[in-house]
Amino acid sequence: MYEIYQVKIYSTKTVDYPEKFIFASLIIYSNLKMMKRILFLLIAMSFGVASFAQNQTESVKIYNPAANAQADLDAAVAKAKSENKHVFVQIGGNWCPWCISFHNLVEETPELKSYIVNNFETVKLNYSKENKNEAVLKKLKNPGRFGFPVFLILDGNGEVIHIQNSAYLEEGKGHSVKKVTDFLKNWTYTAVNPVVSK
Repeated sequence: MYEIYQVKIYSTKTVDYPEKFIFASLIIYSNLKMMKRILFLLIAMSFGVASFAQNQTESVKIYNPAANAQADLDAAVAKAKSENKHVFVQIGGNWCPWCISFHNLVEETPELKSYIVNNFETVKLNYSKENKNEAVLKKLKNPGRFGFPVFLILDGNGEVIHIQNSAYLEEGKGHSVKKVTDFLKNWTYTAVNPVVSK
């Protein structure tokens, strides 16, 4: 048998509660306190992780907001024309985790990096709150409509011959080396201008 305890409610009346009920109430009360502490800890941790992620992207300096994007494009186009190459333009910003991820993929994959260097002149064109390069992007047919990063292929005259939504090159939590390589192979100078044999 359970003992009966008398508990005063609002100090005007007394109610009889069994021992089991009081014990359960104490457990629920202590669990609620523990859950509040856990919730507070999780919220604090999420702010810490968000702050860390923001600091990580802010410390990256892949894209240069102060660069003269049009001058960089003009120089790359001129060099590409003289070497029978195309220009591979990567548009994004240091704020963009997918842009950083793509840059790291290229840097950490020697065969991909080598393929790009041997077949393209490259330009990293900044898009950020510091410098949106709106006039330049307008000339390039507003590629930002596909999100960031977005990739462009320019010919030796500076004409846009392809805009690539990078989402189609993703696989899992990053970009696929195979998909990126296949995309690039289709837009080299020799792929677009094959030698016609007689």
